[in-house]
Amino acid sequence: MVTETTIRVRYGETDQMGVVYHGNYALYFEEARTDALRKINITYKSMEEEGVMMPVVSLSTDFKRPAKYDDLLTIRSIMRELPTAKIVLEYEVLNEANQLLATGNSILVFVDMKTNRPIKCPEHLYQKFTTFFV
Repeated sequence: MVTETTIRVRYGETDQMGVVYHGNYALYFEEARTDALRKINITYKSMEEEGVMMPVVSLSTDFKRPAKYDDLLTIRSIMRELPTAKIVLEYEVLNEANQLLATGNSILVFVDMKTNRPIKCPEHLYQKFTTFFV
């Protein structure tokens, strides 16, 4: 499953050199991840209403080139495997010239909000993901 999200770099996301502060990539990945889920009619809000949350347990970023103020970035979210009790996403950050600026990945787990314990991906969510892997 591959989706794309565009983000315009705001001035407040940069340092004195006009380069995106490294910590903002976690926010860009979150925006891309929630947008990817929304594109298949899944929202964090609806999952939480059903008693399921998805905390991040791992996050990494590798920087290749700087993103700068006012760049229009494309964040590509890639899910290579169907979720189990966890969901693994990879990210590619590209600028308007299609240059690769950064890569990253995140691992999230499905957690029952009542017990605070990991659970398998709920079946109705799993079915939405399968349409991309058939």
